[in-house]
Amino acid sequence: MVRDSRSASPGSGTDAIDPGVRQALDALMARLDAARDRLGAHVAALYVPVPGADVLELVMMLGMPREFIGPWERVALATSAPVSDAMRDRRLVWVGSEEAMVRLYPAIALVLPYAFSLAALPLVAEGAAIGAIFTCWPGWHSPELSDTEHDALMELSADLARLLREAAVAGLSVRAGPQPLILTEESGDPGSPESLAAMVQRLPEGMCALDPRGRLVWVTPRAASLLGAPAVRLLGARPWDVLPWLRDPVYEDRYRAALASRQISSFVALRPPDRWLAFRLYPDASGITVRVNEANVAPHDMPGPILAADAELPTRSGAYYHILHLASKLTQAAGVVDVVDLVADQIVPSFGAQAVAILIAEGDRLLIAGHRGYPSGLIDTFDGTPLTSATPGVHALISGAPAFFESREELERMYPVRPEMRDTMSAWAYLPLVASGRLVGTCVLAFDEPHRFTVHERAVLTSLGGLIAQALDRARMYDAKLELAHGLQESLLPHALPVLPGLEAAARYLPGTEGMDIGGDFYDILRVDRCTAGAVIGDVQGHNVAAAALMGQIRTAVRAYATAGADPGAVLSQTNRLMNDLDTNLIASCIYLRVDLRGKYALLATAGHPRPLLRTPEGEVRVPKVAGGIVLGAEAIASYPLTRIAMPVGTVLALYTDGLIEAPGVDMDDALYALGSTLARFDDGPLDALADALTAHAEQARHRTDDIAVLLLRSVAGEYDATAREHRALA
Repeated sequence: MVRDSRSASPGSGTDAIDPGVRQALDALMARLDAARDRLGAHVAALYVPVPGADVLELVMMLGMPREFIGPWERVALATSAPVSDAMRDRRLVWVGSEEAMVRLYPAIALVLPYAFSLAALPLVAEGAAIGAIFTCWPGWHSPELSDTEHDALMELSADLARLLREAAVAGLSVRAGPQPLILTEESGDPGSPESLAAMVQRLPEGMCALDPRGRLVWVTPRAASLLGAPAVRLLGARPWDVLPWLRDPVYEDRYRAALASRQISSFVALRPPDRWLAFRLYPDASGITVRVNEANVAPHDMPGPILAADAELPTRSGAYYHILHLASKLTQAAGVVDVVDLVADQIVPSFGAQAVAILIAEGDRLLIAGHRGYPSGLIDTFDGTPLTSATPGVHALISGAPAFFESREELERMYPVRPEMRDTMSAWAYLPLVASGRLVGTCVLAFDEPHRFTVHERAVLTSLGGLIAQALDRARMYDAKLELAHGLQESLLPHALPVLPGLEAAARYLPGTEGMDIGGDFYDILRVDRCTAGAVIGDVQGHNVAAAALMGQIRTAVRAYATAGADPGAVLSQTNRLMNDLDTNLIASCIYLRVDLRGKYALLATAGHPRPLLRTPEGEVRVPKVAGGIVLGAEAIASYPLTRIAMPVGTVLALYTDGLIEAPGVDMDDALYALGSTLARFDDGPLDALADALTAHAEQARHRTDDIAVLLLRSVAGEYDATAREHRALA
């Protein structure tokens, strides 16, 4: 058995590595390899963070070919993957079975639907995470990690962290170089080739062997005859590369299943025109032995798809990872900023790019929707590019065809003069963003070094462009609705509260953090006449444009009925009738009260709204008994009884919507008690300070499922009190 990181990974560039770095890499690989043997694992890999980027980069891997790990050579820390989770959360991540992978990491399970166990750990030195590792066990491993294995993993993590730290102290940058270091196991020559060949020739079936990278390293004459190709053509190649009828990904998947799970795999394939062959794969650490037999298959039992001899080679399943992962993430994108961030976090590091810009078509120009990796001054040269310009971004948008430039020279041949030439990048991918047949914009990926775009990479990037376009189109519609709703809501809520003699007021409004961040909560204060003020607070069902619009209609109706002199009960009755006439299918809760500024009392009517809190001048806080009525819009005709509340000087009345006391997992009574306690501690300072104190907890919450409105009223001495004192003095 031969283990050699350099000979097993040709083109890895190890010969150009600094001797000190090479020594550090050899020490890391030796420790990783020894631990793999001790643990009984068949795969182990080491990642380190890329300086200046939230990305993990594969440094070395033992036990699997590079093609197998391709989609995960660079992993964004924001991505949900075992190594990124381990690094970010500084914890051991254990995936004990194929079922656990489906549950914990569905995107990876779609690409690697095989039976194996996996552990990922961070490498922590002096309190900082400086790398991560993962190890894999064959499918026969127990779904549980044993105590012995756990302790061995902890010891391995500490040792590798120490080695990385020592390298850093010595000024050595442990990076992979042009390619990660790959160590695979290859068979030696245990016996005489002649005797081995004679033994195999006596067998009735064909026999061949694949190395861990899927290349044929040995083919018997019988196997070559069954496969229909000379051995000299097969040796050194992957079967699905040289035999068109084996190019279906289903067949390659069986090889990947055997390699990952170390369990026997099999399939049946049709060799055109009518010869069925059975393949059985026997894996171990050094490769896979394949037994090939004739198979008796009836026409109605044809077990697999057939590809014509000139069919295109399908995209490898590893490439689908990026499509599946981004598709699942883009469903969570709400606005354009979310789409840009997801592309920057998921796609840029996966393909080794350094910058991204998303351009959208507005009128006759291309505008910057967002970017990452470009200096702000430089990216401004893209903004506002006329659609008549001869630039690759415009051409990709107008033609709908992607463009790939593998070097600056290649780009300059086609576009000798363009604004982008002032950047320092060396390769670009221009992806047209087409949604539902409409050209939405262009996504630009930029690389700081010349980059060869393979056929599969171009196909994947083009597919990703379609996903980005659909998400961007939805996000722009969402942003437009959000801007409309916010504008509508801001125009309907009062910008400032009126100054009234004998009454102080303060208000707060907090939008929800879910959905469109808007709602139907509202408040208002108005002067009814010289001695009377009106105050209203309400909550319209829903968190959308319709709720905001109805809120404006209710606020306008309350103002109209109140200024006409109606008492609070009549105001709510008439508003309720108006809502039923509008036929909105929405309901609203509301409190309207009329404050007599001279008499120091309030008349109040409520429509299914939370009762207010009252703080007396002596500091006592209570919930006043209020005669209630049904919510607005529930019934065509409803009455709303009046409640009289005394408001001597120093009284504070706190009105609020249910978002202030309702939250998932929070008891409403406890929330109301906490609200009352805050009000009781109020020391007659400014009402604005009290408003901030009452909403502080809600404002700090990361997730608010409902919006919140608070309206505070305090009775104070005013001109009416002075007039009354003068009259008493004259008497």
